[in-house]
Formats: sequence, C-alpha cells, structure tokens
Amino acid sequence: MGSGTQTSLKSKVILLRQMTTIETLRAKLPFPLKPLADLAYNYWWSWTNDRISLFQGISPDGWQNCGRNPVAMLESASYVRLTQMAKDPTYIKRVKALAQQYHHYMQEKNTWASRVAPQITWEHPVAYFCAEFGIHESLPIYSGGLGILAGDHLKSASDLGIPMVAIGLMYRQGYFSQRLNRSGWQEESYIYNPFDRMALEPLKNEQGEPLTIELEIRQRIVKVQIWLARVGRVNLYLLDTDRDDNDPMDRWLTGHLYGGNQDTRIAQEVLLGIGGIRALQALGITPSVYHLNEGHAAFCTLEVARQEILGTGKSFYDIEESVRSRCVFTTHTPVPAGHDVFSSDLMDSYFAHFWPTLGLSREQFLALGARRLGDPWEPFGMTVLALRMCRSANGVSELHGQVSRKMWNILYPERAEKDVPIGHITNGVHARTWTAPLMADLYSEYLGEDWSTHVADKQMWAKVDEIPDEEIWWRHQVLKERLIAHTRAKVKMARLERGEEQYLIDAAEQLLEPNVLTIGFARRFSLYKRGDLLLRDVDRALRIFGNSQRPVQIVFAGKSHPQDEGGKRIIQRLMDWCKHPSILNRVALIENYDIYTGQKLVQGVDVWLNNPRRPLEASGTSGQKVCFNGGINCSVLDGWWCEGYQAGADGKGINGWAIGEDAHTSDQELQDRIDAESLYRLLEEEIVPLYYDQDANGIPHRWIEMMKGSIKTNAPVFNTDRMLADYVTQVYAPGTSATKEPILASALA
Repeated sequence: MGSGTQTSLKSKVILLRQMTTIETLRAKLPFPLKPLADLAYNYWWSWTNDRISLFQGISPDGWQNCGRNPVAMLESASYVRLTQMAKDPTYIKRVKALAQQYHHYMQEKNTWASRVAPQITWEHPVAYFCAEFGIHESLPIYSGGLGILAGDHLKSASDLGIPMVAIGLMYRQGYFSQRLNRSGWQEESYIYNPFDRMALEPLKNEQGEPLTIELEIRQRIVKVQIWLARVGRVNLYLLDTDRDDNDPMDRWLTGHLYGGNQDTRIAQEVLLGIGGIRALQALGITPSVYHLNEGHAAFCTLEVARQEILGTGKSFYDIEESVRSRCVFTTHTPVPAGHDVFSSDLMDSYFAHFWPTLGLSREQFLALGARRLGDPWEPFGMTVLALRMCRSANGVSELHGQVSRKMWNILYPERAEKDVPIGHITNGVHARTWTAPLMADLYSEYLGEDWSTHVADKQMWAKVDEIPDEEIWWRHQVLKERLIAHTRAKVKMARLERGEEQYLIDAAEQLLEPNVLTIGFARRFSLYKRGDLLLRDVDRALRIFGNSQRPVQIVFAGKSHPQDEGGKRIIQRLMDWCKHPSILNRVALIENYDIYTGQKLVQGVDVWLNNPRRPLEASGTSGQKVCFNGGINCSVLDGWWCEGYQAGADGKGINGWAIGEDAHTSDQELQDRIDAESLYRLLEEEIVPLYYDQDANGIPHRWIEMMKGSIKTNAPVFNTDRMLADYVTQVYAPGTSATKEPILASALA
C-alpha cells in the first residue's frame, strides 16, 4: 500500500489486518520467496510484465487447478516444492526484481494525477461505487461488461496515481456457473467462493473484531462486514452480510449477483448505496467525489444527504446542492426498460423509516425518483434519482450520450434535447491487462520499452507500421493456436460431462485449425445482441463456413441471464449448429465464459464480430481489447465503433468493417434482414478474400495492413488511461487542463 493511501485511513483497521492476513502466508514461505505474499495479495501482479509466470512456475498444474489464484496456490504448494524454488538463483532474482518494482510503484508520488489534479488527494479521494467488479477471474464477483469496465477503471486509476477507493458487494456465490445440457439448454448452478483462500482481507477493528456497520433493511437491523481487495494503489472495499448474527434471509443479500426478485434487488442497492457510505465513514474516509457507476448505487446520495443534515441541522433542500456538488453519475443503459425502477409499495417498505431522517414527506421523497411528478403510480427510478442528485452525468460513447439526452429529456422540459445535461466519455480498456505478453514484447521492441506507460500517445502507435509483417503475423498465429488449444480442451471437457456421443468427444481434438480465418463472438446472449444473426440464412452460412478452399471458423462464448428465455434459445440454436456435419470442426461454443476465456479470445481471433440492434449497445469494450492484439472488428455502427471505424476514399474500411453501414429502420425484422445480408456480403466479398490473399510464405500482407490500421487508430483512443484522464479533467476536477501534460501511467518495469 502506498504511503499516500495509508494517510487517508484515519482508523487503524487496515494496518492491523494487514499484519495478520499477509503475514500468515509470508510465514509459510522460505525466506527468498516471502515477497510473494505481498504480491499475491495485490491484484497489481495480474497486469505486470511478469504476469502469471512467477506463480505458475511453482506448479503449472496447481496454478490451473486453483483457478489461477496465487493465494490458494501458495497455500497449497508443498514446502518441498517451495524450498526447491527458493534455491533457484534465477527464480530468486525474478522474485526480488518484481518485489522491488512493486515497492517503487506503490510508493511513487510523482504521478500523472499528482501533477495534473493535485486537488484530488488521498485524504479526500474519489469514491467509486459499482455493483460488480471484474478484476481477475480468481475474484468472481462480476457478470460481464459493466464489471470488467469497473475493474479496468480501478487499474488505470492506480496506474495514473488518481486517489481512489471503490465500494462493491462481496457475493458469496457470485454470478452463476453455466452448463449446457445435451439439448443445448443453459442450466445454472452456484458455487461458494472460498474467501479464506482468496486475495481478500476481512477488516478488523482495534479490538481485533470484524469491522462492521449496521443499517435497516426490511425492518430489520443488518450487520455488514467489510472486506478489502487491493488493486494496485486502489483499495476496493466489499460489503458482506453473510454473518451468523443476521437473519438467514439477510445473510443471502450478498449471495448472488443479479439474482432474485425486485425485493432482493432493492435490498442489494440499499446495501451498496447507503451501506457503502457508512462503510467509508467507519473507515475514516471522507471522499471529495462520489462516482456512481450506473444507477445501482444511487441511494448513496440520500445517505450523504442524511449525514450532512445530521451534522449541520439544515433542511434537505438547504443541503441538496452541496450533496449534488460532490456526486457524479455514469449511465450505461440505452433503453428505459434497462433502468432499475421500484414500486411505491417497495419504497414504502424499505424507506418509510428513512425519509423522516431527511425531513421529507413521503410525497417529497418519492418525487426524487419520479419521471413524471404528480403521478401516484409513477415508480421510483434509480437513474432519475442519480440525475437529480448528481452535478455531472455522462453516457459511455458519443452515440450513447445522444441517446441518453433524448431518453431523459422528460426530466428537463424547459431544455431542448441537445441541452440536456448528459455528456459522454467513451469507454476504454486497460491495455496492460488485455494485451497478450507476446504482443507486449513486440511493442517493447518496436515502439519502445516504455510503450505501456504511453498508451494514449498516437505518435507512438504510428510506429506500428515499422513492424515487419512476418514478425507480427507469427506472433498472431501463436496466439490463435493458444486460443484453439483452449477451445478444444474446454469443448472436450464439456462434451464428456454431458455424456455426448464418442464421435463428438473425439471430434473436439480436431476442432478449429490455425491456418483458417477465425471469428470470435463473445458477450451476454440476449435478443438485442443477435448472437444468431449469422444463421438467418443457414444455407448461405454453411456455404461460407464449409468452403473447402477458403473456410471460415467461429468461436462463440457467453451466458444468458437466468430469466432470459430468448437468450437461452439463441444459445441452444448455436449449440445445435455446432453439431452440423458440414461444419463440425468449424464452429465452437465455450461454456462458462469468464475473464480467462475472454483474454484467450480477444488475443487470438482474426475478426471480432459484434452485431447488436442499434442503438442498444451503449459502448461495448470487447472489440477494443481485440485491437491491442492485432484483431480486426466487424461490427454494426453502434457504441464505440461509431467513433472507432474509419473508411478510406473508396468507402471501404481501413481498420475494420461496418455491418449495415448507416442503414437504420425501426422495423426490427427488416433491420435484421438488412444487417444479415450486409454481414454475408462482407464475409464473401471482402473479409474472406482479403485473409486468403497470401504470398508464397503464407503471409497476407494486405490483411496485416488492416491489422496495423486497427492497432494504430484504435489503441491510443480506446484505453482506460485516456478514459480516466477524461474523467479527471471533465468530471472529478472539472476545469483542470491536461493539454500540456501527456497521459503517463506508472512504469511496470
């Protein structure tokens, strides 16, 4: 933990707990390996140059068996094996070097943020609230894009030195584990997370007892324990209600992510918002800014108001502007139906005791979340509350900002749509997490050893043109082979567990080929994402994928929400397609999609496919990850791709392809037909011919030209270093200018 972070914690709980949890693991390790304990308890290791090899080298099988969890692996490693590693001088030097690098990183004071926005301090940091965080697959408290973005947000905040803490929930069973039965239907199961063998620290007070807060939920007092996960310089605090002294129903409040009914959802959002503010108070942290990442945490604004009323004796309307001045909001949902709303009956049940503490009547309180004032049947909207109680609001792409202004114009009847106070900051990805080490090594050689600290530098990325075609191609092919090996292993295991026919189990060994054009499609399966658009004309799809001269193959992955029957039917249809005899080795669907599989996909595919219905993709980030690895996007012009796609003078893409171009209609059936036809045409006339236009050595030079175009145009823009710089200068510390200060992350080496 950096010294700046320590000074922000007025209580002693963190340091006391640090001397027990990490020291316990350190005591087990031989002297030269003791620094591994500190590294294992900070997810910083997951985006360093050394990455997993330092831990994996102790026991490759053990590393995989424990889910790539360094704490569990070190605890389960035999003392004999540890002492063997401790006498290896080469390994010892690697441990020492990484430990020194970690110490320098954590103690560094002259960071980008300290130079650009010194007014944001560790004494008064930014507090970032989110319902899920995708830091690493060994911390399974995420479901998809929102969580992965939140994880990347924290990593870049750490790298740029932005004083930040984060608040989330500690889900005992996380999101569901996906299994597809023999009919291809998704089945859900839940697995307990072994908190005691994860990189988590249960915080204690000065008496050595669990640090807890209390709040009223469902007319009962619920005790909440606080856990700490370290993400570089950023502390992520996770709230947990699974305690013996809570009612059994309340213990399950933090059981599942996005599980249960509306009653569970509002209870979790009370816990995240109100409980999160009380947790920060218990930790002695007074933030300067509260960042609500999506509306799930909007109740935090009410607790901030309650505490200010309690401290000042003023009325709610006297302190309302003061609360608003400290709260900012990011919305991620481009359709009204996707925003959380609660009935007045539910609000009565959960807040009848609360609105008197604000000095408000029931009607005044419910009006804070009402789109239409005066309507007694109007539900309470979390996005509405956030927009009313935050000084800043933004969408996550330029198009999403436009959609949001139109959607919420109803709250600002006196303003023209273009003047609705919702801006945009386009999402990005954490380059140091998602760039394959093999590609990172290539960038170090041709862009500079310090490339990873300058990922927002367009001039640096222009040097990609200097990389020899042969050099980038062989590395890309190796990454594709790694993806294929991963896919074969996952598919074979799934077929064995389902008890499928032996010929299908054996066929997994020949699934996919390295020299075949490979498409990736991985995301949540829901109707609007159109995961089966390729199958609109099955015969045409079979001709494309089954072509013996210029074949195409595709890897699917993703889950459908347990209550989304339509999404499950799409998965079932794709699973049936995987068994078609004409393309048995050309189509695969990987079960139980997670960060680990996601990395293999974005690092190994030739083309990333994205075909949602416009304008329902707020941003999307998976395609951005592909760019850092030389993959090329083929996507509907929605979300971030509206900004990323570039066409040449001939109208054809120079860094990817646009499905359907600008054709748009409200007739969904017609739009599906237009987009499917466009996708087939792109594959048949542009993508496939370009890929197979190879020289005598198998090098597709014109394809590689587009790979380089994908990298150099997208990498410097769609990364979280640039994104966080925008948040600092436009949202956290508006008016701050970074024009003379290049966006510079802390060095990893």
